[in-house]
Amino acid sequence: MTTFGEGGHLVQIDTPKPAADEVLLRIEACGLNFADILMEKGQYQETPEPPFTLGMEVAGIVEETGAEVSHLKPGQRVALFAGSGGLAEYGCFPARRCLPLPDEMSFETAAAFQIAYGTSHLALIRRARLQAGETVLVLGAAGGVGLTAVELARLSGARVVAVARGADKLEVARKAGADVLIDSATDDLTAIVKDLGGADVVYDPVGGAPFKAALRACKPEARVVVIGFASGDIPQIPANIILVKNITVIGHYWGGYLRFAPQVLTDSLNDLIGMYEAGRLHPHVSHVLPLARAGDALDLLRARKSTGKVVVRPQPEAGRN
Repeated sequence: MTTFGEGGHLVQIDTPKPAADEVLLRIEACGLNFADILMEKGQYQETPEPPFTLGMEVAGIVEETGAEVSHLKPGQRVALFAGSGGLAEYGCFPARRCLPLPDEMSFETAAAFQIAYGTSHLALIRRARLQAGETVLVLGAAGGVGLTAVELARLSGARVVAVARGADKLEVARKAGADVLIDSATDDLTAIVKDLGGADVVYDPVGGAPFKAALRACKPEARVVVIGFASGDIPQIPANIILVKNITVIGHYWGGYLRFAPQVLTDSLNDLIGMYEAGRLHPHVSHVLPLARAGDALDLLRARKSTGKVVVRPQPEAGRN
């Protein structure tokens, strides 16, 4: 990425050398996120100055370690939240962020795992304090983070109401554990959720009009977790509604924990890896494309033609365990 708003292009550069606290990673898979689209435009809250390489989460093989790195070895399979740099064959990244992978987790799965599951896990368990038996309303329920919220809320014993556009996406949400399906293109979200008794927790990565409709469908003392604004519309929160209904609106930026409480992320990801190893989590990757088609992969997110995650494979033989 050399200029904001003009798209990226492939270039050949020398393989970098890791700093003392870094590893050189042979990148086998890169998971894409809506944040990559914002970063491409220069609109994400943590966008580097150009030139830089897109790709926030990666999985691969440690090729070389810096002089101060002792807990990782060449040949080790790891994943990490990189922030940027993932759409490349090789990259140097902080060793402290690397998460060793279980043998049964493929690189594609690992690259699609951290942000989506990590965001939903902390949003529902730490921020919303979700309890078994509560009703969770998930907006954007077939997307990267929304689908994991459906799955984790169901595993927590909640009743899950999934909102997505179209029958195909709703079917994906149903398979992930949704109890009630709402088509955002045709259904009256507020009326349906009110008929169910209202929402205890709202999980919102969408913003815009769906946020306002969900707010009207909240029970007293509901918790609304703001994840992002995939609609492109950052809603203004009507303070009178949250006052009268004793509603709590909670901000949740997963990446922010790296700055003020990184151990929270580490503990959460370790819990999630354990759940995966136990067969309780089933990551959904709808598209896997080679690096030469990274632009097409980003277009799938822009056009909302994907479900779950989109993954790019920088290496021809990527995806092997």
